[in-house]
Amino acid sequence: MVFAAPRRGTSILQAVAGGVLCDAAFPGLGWWPAAFLAIALLVLAMGRDSAWWNTLVGFVFGLAFFLPHLTWAELAVGPVPWWALSVAQAGSIALFGAAWTWARRGLVIWRRARWQVPAAAVLWVGLEEARSVLPFGGFPWGRLAFSQADSPLARYAWLGGAPLVSLLVVVVGVLLAVALRRLRTLDIGSASAAVVLGMLTVGGGWLVPLDAAAQTGTLEVAAVQGDVPDLGLDSFDQARQVLENHVLGTYALLDTVAPGDLDLVLWPENGADYDPRTDAETGDAVAGVAQALAAPLLLGTLEYPSTGGRLNISLLWDPEQGPLFSYAKQHPAPFAEYIPMREIARLFSSDVDRVRTDMIAGTEVGLVPVDVPRLGRTVGIGDVICFEVAYDDIVRDAVAAGGEVLVVQTNNATFGRTDESTQQLAMSRLRAIEHGRATVQISTVGVSAVISPNGVVTQSTRLFTADQMIASLPLRTELTPATRFGDLFSWALRGLAVLIPIAGAAGAAKVRRPQREVPGGR
Repeated sequence: MVFAAPRRGTSILQAVAGGVLCDAAFPGLGWWPAAFLAIALLVLAMGRDSAWWNTLVGFVFGLAFFLPHLTWAELAVGPVPWWALSVAQAGSIALFGAAWTWARRGLVIWRRARWQVPAAAVLWVGLEEARSVLPFGGFPWGRLAFSQADSPLARYAWLGGAPLVSLLVVVVGVLLAVALRRLRTLDIGSASAAVVLGMLTVGGGWLVPLDAAAQTGTLEVAAVQGDVPDLGLDSFDQARQVLENHVLGTYALLDTVAPGDLDLVLWPENGADYDPRTDAETGDAVAGVAQALAAPLLLGTLEYPSTGGRLNISLLWDPEQGPLFSYAKQHPAPFAEYIPMREIARLFSSDVDRVRTDMIAGTEVGLVPVDVPRLGRTVGIGDVICFEVAYDDIVRDAVAAGGEVLVVQTNNATFGRTDESTQQLAMSRLRAIEHGRATVQISTVGVSAVISPNGVVTQSTRLFTADQMIASLPLRTELTPATRFGDLFSWALRGLAVLIPIAGAAGAAKVRRPQREVPGGR
């Protein structure tokens, strides 16, 4: 069975509708079942046996999805970079159109509908993996897995991480396309079978065992969202005010807890833009709050190495010993924290010169050791900074190295009141499930949240408010299948995604084109 080709105009309309529905599946709307219908419409729109046409269909779908999905980029850096990023991301779905066309030309996939379902899913995930690493280190935003935080499919992340969840979203979407196609020919039995199989795939998530219980004790933490001026890119021109907001929010914790009650206090990325090790005013403020609460403080700041550039770091400050340990962000954001090809980029946007000193990448895994006298041992904190939560390997490495909880320190101030923060929260929830770790997302302006190891949000804050959260986090050391084998699974999918279209193209050489044509198209 192959999908009949719709008229060209119908294909484009299906692609646009699919892209819009795909965005609706993500926060803010969060209509996660819409992702299935989005994929179904895309697959139906790609019924024509033309790689060039299906490339165009994929590109249209990609623009209809990424332009609204990434509107926060327009607010942060302007319309030209927003369009450029959206076009680049849409290119991956355009490639899916070409690869899917080539893949299904092989005799096995062409003649057997059941093989089209996994083939399409593997190709999609392979291209998600590709755009997660290329170009400039990749940009994984908008992976289908991140739309499923409230879906039973999210539970599969425990088994295979984000790649498995994305793969199953496409599986269900293609099954829905099969069902819709069968309904057109009044084949009710086959349509019903495809729908039931899709429902079983989704519902099967409830069978995945998610354990949220503590294994090695609990960690008493507080997270401080200090708030900043709602001024987009100019928010952090007022670094002293931002620092003061977080200092005041930390002292406010003493209304609820006594000194020594907490094992760790968390500040967000950029909570103290001036390095407290080199700036006396910041150092005094940080030392003051740490001593007042008699608890170590994990804060976000900037470091300027003597060799040049700057590092975005998370700094552990002990109330008695001062600075003890720092983790440097491994994946600075291109065109935001550093500017590749600056002279060329300047032709498109003068905002590139706002980044006066390029950020450089850290080289160590995000594991912060925190001494907890109450437990009589050192607890490993898996620490990732901002967009790093979107990258599988960075989070996985932090947990595999000994992270017993996860902390996502982020600064969402430059994105205003868009959906960027809730999109990021969905990623943090998926990571909690994937690695079986309690997770705290702490933002300068929100949304901040405490997440249990099964992905349930137990506390959260609102955007652009000053707030604090106090939580007892279950500590866990058991490694999930996704943590242990996620890298192998990802590489297997990447390899298959390369082989499938090659095999299809090779098989097509044995079949005359008229035998491959899909009836009903124009």
